[in-house]
Amino acid sequence: MHRSERRVLTTHTGSLPRPVELTRLYARRSRGEAVSAEELEAAGKAALQWVVAKQAEVGIDVANNGEQQRDSFLLYVRDRLSGLDGTWQRRQRADVERYPIFKQQTFAAANSKESVDDIRGLTRARGEIRYLDAGPVAAECADFKAALEKSRAAFVEGFLTAPSPGMVSAIVLNEHYPSEEAYLAALAEALRVEYETIVGSGFMLQLDCPDLARERHNTYQDRPLGDFLGFAGRVIESINHALRNIPRDRVRMHVCWGNYEGPHDCDVPLEDIIPVMRRAKVGGFVLPFANPRHAHEFRYVKDLLVDDDQTIVAGVIDTTTNFVEHPEVVADRLERVAAVIGDPHRVMAGTDCGFESIAGKGRVAEDVAWAKLAALSEGARLASSRLF
Repeated sequence: MHRSERRVLTTHTGSLPRPVELTRLYARRSRGEAVSAEELEAAGKAALQWVVAKQAEVGIDVANNGEQQRDSFLLYVRDRLSGLDGTWQRRQRADVERYPIFKQQTFAAANSKESVDDIRGLTRARGEIRYLDAGPVAAECADFKAALEKSRAAFVEGFLTAPSPGMVSAIVLNEHYPSEEAYLAALAEALRVEYETIVGSGFMLQLDCPDLARERHNTYQDRPLGDFLGFAGRVIESINHALRNIPRDRVRMHVCWGNYEGPHDCDVPLEDIIPVMRRAKVGGFVLPFANPRHAHEFRYVKDLLVDDDQTIVAGVIDTTTNFVEHPEVVADRLERVAAVIGDPHRVMAGTDCGFESIAGKGRVAEDVAWAKLAALSEGARLASSRLF
């Protein structure tokens, strides 16, 4: 990971707003309607060109493809893995279930939008899990590289995202492997193809690992904390195995409690999961410190970093609200994180999560999202003038 040598560098968590027509195509396909592969490919490539230019315009230093060519940060892997068949519907989050009025309003609002369904129609693992073909991820890398060259933007670095084995295991119900360990190992070995292709193409790999926090109030909501931490530990082991051929400084890990506006009062504290996270062989972490439930947890960052070369991408922009953060608020948040670590060179400015992790599910209007990222850049400049 690049360090903030002379100023605080800016980045984000990966998913950015998609054009309305592209979202509509993904939503139609999600409903089982016929969508032309050629039309979807053309719309995705056009959106990629647009999103790269927009990142340059608002001052992002470490940019990505905005996940424009995927229907979500996670669901796309269903088309890249073997052994999948059937459907199931997984449990709702504990914090949503305990507030029935909120739950009803949330589902009513979601049903009124054109979006990809991330609740119904999830698939099952009924055979051997393998990565079918490296072609699609290689094409994503090539398209992103071409978009960067065409834009001529002076980005410091580019990154692409991929989900953790644990997050895939949460949405693909295991009906084939004899144990969770065996299932995670198979997923890790399959996803290794994606991880290595991204890094081999010259990009930073961001592992999206909401499972390391969110699954506490989802899959493990009725079980002891120790059971969840055991799961998280097994996920870390599978990740480390999948990363065995990748230099640690080419990987950053994003951990969050779910990219949705909700109570979040069943979230596991960051302090509880830090001992497990510390075992990950990664160059840094991307964490949310802007939302009201976890804004105070920046104080634990120093306990997370194992080595002096690890970096923190501090989430200082909330991706679930249409408030545009004042640059001074952004600067204050960055300065607090730098003070805890004791070294501003190891701090980057980022967002809590993605703006549209699942096509159509984002709560922040497109124009507001870009204004928030512009405020991120301005706040980073203010912090830099004080920290460097």
